[in-house]
Amino acid sequence: MSCENCGNGCGRCGGALLLTDVELALLRRFGETPFLPAAAEWNMKAPIYLEEQKWSKAEYSAAILGLSEKGLIRLDYDLPLKNFDYKSYQSYPLHGSMALTARGQDILEQIEIQGIEE
Repeated sequence: MSCENCGNGCGRCGGALLLTDVELALLRRFGETPFLPAAAEWNMKAPIYLEEQKWSKAEYSAAILGLSEKGLIRLDYDLPLKNFDYKSYQSYPLHGSMALTARGQDILEQIEIQGIEE
């Protein structure tokens, strides 16, 4: 049986969707811009997002992976953004994109309507 929030049979979330501050901020960013750039090394272990600098690269990377694992965004290194200048990402060999999923959009709408508990 899979968890209704994260898709895993973890049983740890108790029906609540837990988001870190970075995940929440990034999810809200996706609400403004549903497609964002991403990059990575060949091993694809840590997605890179350089468009904002409120948090460290490692914190953004962890947030991207967390949102992806929760099914709220899709991370795709085979689909770079068209007409986007990847110059700041030139030191990374893989250039791709991230997109809000339907589930991510639903969660954003719920946050706007119901708010969020700290």
